Amino acid sequence: MKNIIASPLAPKAVGPYSQAVEVDGTLYISGQLPVDGATGTVAEGIEAQTRQSLANVGHILAEAGMTFDNVVKTTVLLADIADFGAMNAVYAEHFTGDKPARVCYQVAALPLGVKVEIDAIACK
Repeated sequence: MKNIIASPLAPKAVGPYSQAVEVDGTLYISGQLPVDGATGTVAEGIEAQTRQSLANVGHILAEAGMTFDNVVKTTVLLADIADFGAMNAVYAEHFTGDKPARVCYQVAALPLGVKVEIDAIACK
């Protein structure tokens, strides 16, 4: 059974998609931009943007009754691969136990001109 998950603390979807969808205990979280869900503002710098994107992932996980420990796979999109090290340092603060599988790409551009977008898959 498909269940739509939405956290009021994460930014609302700006297109025809859901923040997350849970199916049979697996949660698919859409890419999270570094937008503060309460203010709509975007943080400056890769470290702050990574923290905000991961905070948004965390809000959605919590709404589904999960934590970062439930995450099994992420995708990180970077506007500049030179930000990899700084992003990775912040990312490591959130995944302190067993690490999820991950891919990381540099892309031509991200919405709102942000530096990072992160999606995740989590399982109960």
